[in-house]
Amino acid sequence: MSGDAPRSLEPSKLHAPLARLLRPLVRLLIRSGITFPMLAELLRELYVNVAEYDFALQGKEQTDSRVSLLTGIHRKEVRRLRGAGAPVNTVPATISQTSRILARWLADPDFTGSDGRPLPLPRTAEIPQPSFERLVASVTRDVRPRAVLDEWLDRKLVVLDDKDRAVLAETAYVPRGGDDQQLYYLGRNLHDHIAAAVANVEAGSPPFLERAVHYDGLTKELAEQLQQRSRDVAMEVLHTLNREAHAASDKAPAGQWRWNFGVYVYSEEVVPPSAAATATDSNDKGAKP
Repeated sequence: MSGDAPRSLEPSKLHAPLARLLRPLVRLLIRSGITFPMLAELLRELYVNVAEYDFALQGKEQTDSRVSLLTGIHRKEVRRLRGAGAPVNTVPATISQTSRILARWLADPDFTGSDGRPLPLPRTAEIPQPSFERLVASVTRDVRPRAVLDEWLDRKLVVLDDKDRAVLAETAYVPRGGDDQQLYYLGRNLHDHIAAAVANVEAGSPPFLERAVHYDGLTKELAEQLQQRSRDVAMEVLHTLNREAHAASDKAPAGQWRWNFGVYVYSEEVVPPSAAATATDSNDKGAKP
């Protein structure tokens, strides 16, 4: 990455892209009962926190006055909020543990077949035969494999076949809607995508790959066909990179860097403005002031 200072943009240029990227989040907030005053308080804390830590001058103490100047928040409020709203970068233990076990099952040659797919695993087996017990023990010895298996069966991450072997279910790749794992990755993945895009906007030479293929004016059938095809291609790439990263990280010394490779697919029906206006007028017929 370049050592050049980040470029500043005209505030007015950010209004349209900011409104567009926030719209689905605002929709989620309203549906979840998070009102504007609640969001405003969170943003106030975050503004103070970012100004306090990310805009500190080297060798100088960050003062309430400077934080107030950077954020537009009154000094009295800055004094109240400093130290609050600190970013949370730690991965919840259960999510970290599940992710690491799944990653090994999907990547380690000891637990995958010749086609690269995760093997069905008996609960126990003699070494060197693969087993669910051996899989869990290769990642952590803090929990019993039986407890992990029972939890995964309950969450439908695995099923038992007619030979009483644990079989990784397709649902293991996709967290259930609204559960803790999905909400954690909502924050993590959107943070990393936005952080990469922001770094590219601020840098003279964009340091991160952040691209998309997009087509408009498609039929519903073609959009669905492309969505399924992109899912298949994306999963193949994710599995390949998981195997390579797993093999490389097993041999490398520990460090302080992290890496995230993500893929998203999205499609929607785009209603022309004139059609939307007509539909609204139709719905308003007969309405009384």
